[in-house]
Amino acid sequence: MPQPGHASPTREAIRSAAARLFREHGYARTTVRRIAAAAGTDPALVIRHFKSKELLFLETMHLTIDDEPLFDVPLEHLGERLVELLVDLDGAARGIFLALVRGSNEAQIQERLRDTHEKVLIEPLRSRLAGPDADIRARLAAALAAGLLYALWVARDETLLRTDRTALVAHYGALLQGVLTPPA
Repeated sequence: MPQPGHASPTREAIRSAAARLFREHGYARTTVRRIAAAAGTDPALVIRHFKSKELLFLETMHLTIDDEPLFDVPLEHLGERLVELLVDLDGAARGIFLALVRGSNEAQIQERLRDTHEKVLIEPLRSRLAGPDADIRARLAAALAAGLLYALWVARDETLLRTDRTALVAHYGALLQGVLTPPA
């Protein structure tokens, strides 16, 4: 029997398999049976440990971005730095983002996506901005940032995917910068 505070090997196998499958196939195309098979266990144990597929999804899909690079750059270069950060995200972040977007028709997953958008994109940007319209500028910049991820990862815009990284950062960074620090 596992010690209190320690997950059982079965629970961890389920969690690991689910995280991988949700990233690869999304919420809708990942079944409890498929998770159980990948974990080498019975579907009933998936439900016993996690109560539902949706709760398992919520436990395993957490998108984080190291926002530290956003704090050490002058405000007038924040747009380009944010774009650099986004285009350099690794495969795990991409898989989690896609899984959240694809599962957003489920109320709790939509809430997780909204919370992630707030904490991962809006809050770090808002902390760098001043003025009475800082919140709306942070929200608009976050929407632009999420739009870039959508274009690259969901729509798979071939032109953007083929665009030289330096050119993409310069063009999209300027767009973001215009929202972050609008002309007076």
